[in-house]
Amino acid sequence: MIALSDSVFFTPEAYLELEEKSNIKHEYIDGQVYAMAGTTDTHNTIAGNLFLLIRNHFRGSDCRVYFADIKAQVEKRNRFYYPDIIVTCDPKDRETPTYKRFPKLIIEVLSESTEGFDRGDKFNDYQTLDSLEEYVLVNSKHQRVETFRRNGQGLWVLQTYTPDEQTFELQSINLIAPFTELYENVELEAISPTGYDYTQK
Repeated sequence: MIALSDSVFFTPEAYLELEEKSNIKHEYIDGQVYAMAGTTDTHNTIAGNLFLLIRNHFRGSDCRVYFADIKAQVEKRNRFYYPDIIVTCDPKDRETPTYKRFPKLIIEVLSESTEGFDRGDKFNDYQTLDSLEEYVLVNSKHQRVETFRRNGQGLWVLQTYTPDEQTFELQSINLIAPFTELYENVELEAISPTGYDYTQK
């Protein structure tokens, strides 16, 4: 994750104006703007498969699913992120065409350079979204889905799915889908012998 400038502070409004004109996506963290790195075909294929599964599930409903280019605003932490998949069923989200404030489901496809952030600070920020019911991490090196669900006490409970179960469940939107469709046409990424690099976004 590379900051545009450590000396320049952006208001949320200035950031949103910048994004409208930029050819490169940036995330916004408390006044600082960070350029996003590109993705891989594995990452993109998994996210595309998820989008199709969820969009087909939502046909005829008022819920919406967005893929890659729509931001999630985390107002309590003064952040804007680009989730891989964001789902909202709140009509108020139709008022903001480039970002959503009331997601019920957010999905991130893990990559070597982002996994630490997706599991750590980003998830911590997402937890401040009162509307969020489920946060899902999809692995690009193994066929594995990790779902974090907010229970009645406000605690986040983890459930992990592997191909042994044949299907995975997104409880927030009442969807059960097969692993074969999630990982269709996917070549899993190689595992780095040096481990993960958590220093980059």
